[in-house]
Amino acid sequence: MNNAPATVHAGQKSRSKASKYTSQIILWAFLLIVLIVTVFPVIMAIINSFKTNIEINLGDTFFPKTWEFSNYLTAWKKGNFSTFTWNSLFISIVSTIGTLIVASMAAFAANRLPFPGKKLFVFIQSATMFISIGAVVLRPQYDIMVSLGLNKTLWGVVIILIAAHASTFFILLGFFQGIPKELDEAAMLDGCGYFRIYWRIVLPLVAPGLGVSALFAFRHGWNEYILPLVFTMSSPKLQPLTVGLANLRYGTGDAAQLNLMLAGACLSILPILVVYTLANKSFMQMSAGSLKG
Repeated sequence: MNNAPATVHAGQKSRSKASKYTSQIILWAFLLIVLIVTVFPVIMAIINSFKTNIEINLGDTFFPKTWEFSNYLTAWKKGNFSTFTWNSLFISIVSTIGTLIVASMAAFAANRLPFPGKKLFVFIQSATMFISIGAVVLRPQYDIMVSLGLNKTLWGVVIILIAAHASTFFILLGFFQGIPKELDEAAMLDGCGYFRIYWRIVLPLVAPGLGVSALFAFRHGWNEYILPLVFTMSSPKLQPLTVGLANLRYGTGDAAQLNLMLAGACLSILPILVVYTLANKSFMQMSAGSLKG
């Protein structure tokens, strides 16, 4: 009779371990499925970029019979990638810098400075982020840039991308809220103004947030398609990679050149990977900080 409670306890413990292992197996199976669904298209694009166009259309082989490394050189030359890459880098880098400056100043003011209509300002920022009206605003945006004489330059695209800074605003606002305002008071006692507090004290403390925001802003500018397409219709030399990549779609015989398009797409992915590698440390710091909080 005395062994009965011990037997029951051992049975409960074994069932608990079995349940724990089962939940871990289900979790890892789910994560593996998500990983496959996410990564498999990228792997297929890379593999198919080394195939001939006929092999891709037939689809009878997983790996290419002959690895056509020349697809990348052909895509670079035929697609005028040097010009398109420069245009994409200009749009992405300048819009990223502008977005960080505008969003960080706005977030600093919303968090640190008292002014009438602050709640309304934050509400409008959130509305522009969560209420998407898409292509409806393209025409008024284009008309504004025509009136400013910027419709035939990349600056019109850059300004519009900078204006869409709501997500960056809220990311940085969360970081600013974690900085004690006592630092501002101590700096004011030493004779610092608001701009000096913003530039010398607050910004260095939110470096991880700036790094993550830069990654998202750069990705947004690099992947933007509709906006540059509208603004560069009459100026093909100003097209970025996302728009210029479509020029590889058809050859002289009007046959879809999927191998060249995939090679060009793989080339266009490289800058994003480089930027992510550089900003990865900041991204991990932000993730760790959010977990601790």
